[in-house]
Amino acid sequence: MGAAWRRTLISATAIALVGLTAGCGASTTTDANSGNKDVAIGGEHFTTADEETAKFGSDAEAGQFPRTITHANGTTTLESKPQRVVVLDTGELDAVISLGITPVGIPSTEGSSPIPGYLADKVKDAKTIGTIQELNLESIAALKPDLIIGSQLRADKLYSQLNNIAPTVFSIRPGFPWKENFLLAGEALGEETKAVETLNAYQDKATALGNDIEGDPEISLLRFMPEKIRLYANKSLIGVILKDAGLKRPDNQNIDDLAAEISAENLTDADSDWIFYTSYGTPEATGEKAALEGPLWKKLKAVQNDQAFRVNDDVWFLGLGPTGASQILDDLRGYLIK
Repeated sequence: MGAAWRRTLISATAIALVGLTAGCGASTTTDANSGNKDVAIGGEHFTTADEETAKFGSDAEAGQFPRTITHANGTTTLESKPQRVVVLDTGELDAVISLGITPVGIPSTEGSSPIPGYLADKVKDAKTIGTIQELNLESIAALKPDLIIGSQLRADKLYSQLNNIAPTVFSIRPGFPWKENFLLAGEALGEETKAVETLNAYQDKATALGNDIEGDPEISLLRFMPEKIRLYANKSLIGVILKDAGLKRPDNQNIDDLAAEISAENLTDADSDWIFYTSYGTPEATGEKAALEGPLWKKLKAVQNDQAFRVNDDVWFLGLGPTGASQILDDLRGYLIK
């Protein structure tokens, strides 16, 4: 199943922190500048990441090995079905778990939980490989992986070093191309059929949610982060999910970008019929606590109507895969359908 098949599918579907391995030193820990700025927010290749990722894949029959995968950094040949997989971000973590595979190596995040809480019980035996921003190559090599899955956004400059450790497959970036990234992971793992079934089930669930909601409520997504406040837009995980369910967005969030940034003084820009909010980090550190205790929060229509809810950042903004997306749909159903 090759790239043409992948494009057809995407169109049809609308589509326990463990200590570092002993002996790892600073010389094998990368810095936070290992990614590719061209595919970051505002970069030249940001908005086309979904359509470009849809071109990647393999021409091998489903489940058959050896196979050669075309991906963001070229081609990678896998002689047999991978058994020891290392993932470099939360999206890849969600993807491989959704395909029934437990990775041997995972990164930690700088959010409120080092490992996304909704997946933590499934990776309690996995070893940490540093953080998403600072990978430890020695830790990765010590795990003797037979496949590494990551992205250009996070680790483009490390690709050659990673590929020398084990066959490495890169997407362009995590986030809004999560469905395309999931299909690419499925092909690398020889789980194309399961990937298709999973995305079809997701879209059925999203469509059912949209059909069951009365009226046309407008949904605002507010995330407090250290030194910034974001309103998440169409080029985000949750933005894609809301679009797939046919749910309305405020004009300032109905844009082809990851997010729009606002200041604490402009908090009223977050208003809508419903507000779902969270923090990347603790509420005290991100400004969430101060904002919710301030005068502007009480002026918001959604707050006055008891339709502003704090959600799980691990799922809504770090999930980046079908398991997280399915949980978000469940959350939305619980909030929006009485």
